[in-house]
Amino acid sequence: MWAREWNAEELRSLGCADGDVLSWDLKHFKQGRPSQSDNNLHCAWSHYKIKMWTVVTGSNVSGQCSVPLEEIMRNWLESILPQSISVQSINVSSPSFSCEVYIKVDPAANVEVIQENMMDLLTSPFFWNFLNLTIDSDTISILPVAKFFAGTELPPTVETALSIPGLTQSLQTRLANISTTGEPFEINDTAVSPDTFVSVHLTLNVTGSLKDPQDVVEGWVNKQLEVADRRDVLNFFVKKIVGWNLHHYTGLMTSRGKEKQYRCRFHLQAFENKNVDDIKQFINDSLTPAYKNGSITIQTTKMEITHIQPQNCLQETLSTIYGEYMWPDAFPQQTLDMRCAKPSEAKAYRLCKLDIETDDTSWARADMSNCIKLMSIPDLDNITVTTDNAAEVVGMIQDLVDVQLESNDELSPSELDSVVEKLIEVVHMCTINPAVGANIVSIVARILHSKTNVAAVANIVLSLTERIGDTMDFQGESASFTAPSLALSLVNVDPDNFRGLTFSVSSASDTTNPEIFVDQGFVSGPLPETNGTISLPSALHDFFHPGAGNATRIQFQFYGNNELFQDPDTCNSTQNRSILNSCIISASINNSYAFNLKERVVVTLRHHQPKQREDKVQCMFWDFKKNGGQGGWNNNGCETQSISSYQTSCLCDHLTHFAVLLDVSRTPISPADSYILTVISYLGCGISSIFLGITLLTYLVFEKLRRDYPSKILINLSAALLGLNLIFLLNAWLSSFSNYGLCIATAATLHYFLLASFTWMGLEAVHMYIALVKVFNTYIPSYILKFCAVGWGVPLVIVGLVLVINKDAYGSAASEESTVGLQTTDSFCWVQDDVFYYATVVTFVLLIVLCNLFMFVVVLIQIRRMRANKPSANSRNALQDLRAVAGLTVLLGLTWSMGFFSFGPGKVVLMYLFTIFNTFHGFFVFLFHCLMKENVRKQWRIHLCCGRFRLSDYSDWSRSMTVGGRSKKSNLVNSESVASDNTSNSPVSE
Repeated sequence: MWAREWNAEELRSLGCADGDVLSWDLKHFKQGRPSQSDNNLHCAWSHYKIKMWTVVTGSNVSGQCSVPLEEIMRNWLESILPQSISVQSINVSSPSFSCEVYIKVDPAANVEVIQENMMDLLTSPFFWNFLNLTIDSDTISILPVAKFFAGTELPPTVETALSIPGLTQSLQTRLANISTTGEPFEINDTAVSPDTFVSVHLTLNVTGSLKDPQDVVEGWVNKQLEVADRRDVLNFFVKKIVGWNLHHYTGLMTSRGKEKQYRCRFHLQAFENKNVDDIKQFINDSLTPAYKNGSITIQTTKMEITHIQPQNCLQETLSTIYGEYMWPDAFPQQTLDMRCAKPSEAKAYRLCKLDIETDDTSWARADMSNCIKLMSIPDLDNITVTTDNAAEVVGMIQDLVDVQLESNDELSPSELDSVVEKLIEVVHMCTINPAVGANIVSIVARILHSKTNVAAVANIVLSLTERIGDTMDFQGESASFTAPSLALSLVNVDPDNFRGLTFSVSSASDTTNPEIFVDQGFVSGPLPETNGTISLPSALHDFFHPGAGNATRIQFQFYGNNELFQDPDTCNSTQNRSILNSCIISASINNSYAFNLKERVVVTLRHHQPKQREDKVQCMFWDFKKNGGQGGWNNNGCETQSISSYQTSCLCDHLTHFAVLLDVSRTPISPADSYILTVISYLGCGISSIFLGITLLTYLVFEKLRRDYPSKILINLSAALLGLNLIFLLNAWLSSFSNYGLCIATAATLHYFLLASFTWMGLEAVHMYIALVKVFNTYIPSYILKFCAVGWGVPLVIVGLVLVINKDAYGSAASEESTVGLQTTDSFCWVQDDVFYYATVVTFVLLIVLCNLFMFVVVLIQIRRMRANKPSANSRNALQDLRAVAGLTVLLGLTWSMGFFSFGPGKVVLMYLFTIFNTFHGFFVFLFHCLMKENVRKQWRIHLCCGRFRLSDYSDWSRSMTVGGRSKKSNLVNSESVASDNTSNSPVSE
């Protein structure tokens, strides 16, 4: 019995006839009746090889021993061996030497008995003359060998490499050390004590922001449990528990607080010889205490530890594009290697994988990356698919596609046709099992992720995946198969108890497998953190085949990209600028077509890019008959219900593939323009914040500047604008913490400062009206105090009402990447509810801007009249008038009106103007009402300059002091109170 099968050339070199190889195992017996065990049956053999390390000691050994070592060994062996055992050959070297002895047992005897007796004889000390001969018992090996051995050349080593440490790993080294001359040898699995495997399920509460939960949690578990050559953590898997600590999902940030919950699973392989209960206790003691690392805290709330005993992976002969390989039995988590058919010096590897879901072992896909393929895609046409080789054919197709796409970005049309035709042949030839189905799903996903043009075979591929789902044979009520950007879920339903069914899918990115959620019921609303949800009503029962029983199957499909859904009308038309703005999700019933449903199917899809308020969104389904059978998008039978900028809900009366199309003709903003506008926004707000700070500091430090009403109003306006700019700049950073409460607070604060800024702009207009239109000595008690109550109080009331009515109106507008690793990138906390947005932002701003525009015209007319009554003012030039008008425009915030005209052909230009003028609003306030004001410059020169630039403090402020005094006169508002707001004393500036 040999450890592996020799090829014909090796057999001839040993003098063996073809067919002399014999192996047996209980699993290979196919007897017609139950087998009977007989413990009296033994293997008998005559020829053995003994290898051992021997030490010779004695006073005269060094340089004085003339007796050859071989003779010493022969004398010793002949003195201890029985007459039935004769020494055939001895090879020794050095006083402390490796000894190789060949013996013959006549008559042949039980191998186990010979090995046991020889071990006892060899371990006894031997004294001969002046020598002491001792054998290292750990190095003794006694193996049966072929009758005719030749030479001393080492044979090929056994093709078994173990990927795991511990006892099983040491087996390879031991075998390599005891290789016989020209002979393979038997591996006795029972001689190796099996490793201990446990399956661990954890429920974890995590506090803090995790950018990569998998790395953080796995690092903690590895640190607590792993020890080199003693314990390994395998097949680690962590997943956030959807719905934990969540509120009703509205497309916003939904996590309440910093705490999140995760479900964690892994296997532990223990190589140490410990009791299972001790291992369980060790795991419990290691993972129960809370783990803290900076701001992150991990606390185990639930732990389940199960001892599992996985079976070995059984021998399997595998036909591949690299040749045929026979993989022998393997231990769980053991990696075997075999020489490639071409080149022979390279190796292929295959893992006996322990599955985290089932706790069972199965062969993983062989790693043939070092081997050279022996066939190509066109060779598929020469393969005939049968029920016996269908799985191998699919495996070959998968290998061929992978190899081709690794060297090229795409499959040629002929290669694509060959692959699709052979897959169709497989699907129609036999019933698909889950393993083959999973491989086909992987093949389709691999092609869709390449640059291969699949438009010509799109409908064929869609029909192929649907047939796989309809005909697949699997155990249980449901089965799911996922690949990057592709998912297939099958549910066998009971027609008599059907109450609806909901399918949801969550996909973090194009390169990761999506997660599938199936709810045995009808869920009308969207589920949190999902890319798509489709809910089937109970009325679907009417379309089940009568008497079908458990044969009724509902199939769901998810496509993360649109490669199979290229509509010529949307792709090539210059007039129709609709784009696919969601994933594609579908549902179907086997052998049935559901249409004109009384209860609508509810489909909720998340947008790839946020819907702007002026954009048009349409729910569509894929019509296979459109465009001459090529397929296209159709909206018949579907009603669009937009929920938010980030997802759309559709109501449809039939089942098929659904998606959301976005009409981008109304939003001709290119990515480049969008990026530039973003840069301008942050740059402008940053500069404005600096100069608003300087303006506030100037008016607060120099008491003489803030004695009149306009200056006090300007201080409040500057404070509101500074708060608005700072919160805008910090918004993205604050929202990145993914903290529900913090995001609401940020959005509410931003909302408050925006409303406060416009309220103070409106109060500027009111003050001008009182000062310039009503004129002369209008008495208003507590004038500034009332202005402050309105300027800061009204926004507070509005924001407070929003929080009381529905605080979830505030939230984060997070992009699609926000679900990866619990991060939020490119997110912004703001008013997300359309009703509140239009009521408290658009309407409020529109009213203020219209009132200010009206007051602006009235003030200009009044100033013109004042100029007509004051001839000295006619000396002003046009530049001074323009400067005064610009100053009023900044104070009244009239530039914000451009936001209401950003549509049509000039939208981009108006958006640039709107962004520049309004993000630099604070800088313009500093420019017109600080830098260009003579009295401000005088105060700077008096207090901040030195030398010839410094001015002495003049006492020409008496007139303005009376305006801001504390007497009753301080409540008189007249045209003089406007004068300090301008750069001259002329009527126009007043």
